[in-house]
Amino acid sequence: MDLKKNKDGDRLTIALSGELNVLAVPELESMINDSVPETDLLVLDFTECDYVSSAGLRVLLNTFKATKKEGKRMVLTNVGPGFMDVLQTTCLDAVFEME
Repeated sequence: MDLKKNKDGDRLTIALSGELNVLAVPELESMINDSVPETDLLVLDFTECDYVSSAGLRVLLNTFKATKKEGKRMVLTNVGPGFMDVLQTTCLDAVFEME
């Protein structure tokens, strides 16, 4: 997994490339934990993300809960059809804000 972050004012975009699996989760969690306190809007861009495991879903859900608790927003963008199927099957499409 390759992660690229772009900070624009209070908006932080993290572009994910590859697979968000159990091996990639610690790196994503670390980047989020280091950056989210300084941002009001976290955008996770899945344009180049091929796969999201259950461990990846867990970190997304935990991040969503943490940002909401602090009055911030998390948005998923460019979610592909395979990942969208997983979100719909788990009913997380109703939880996450998506663009």
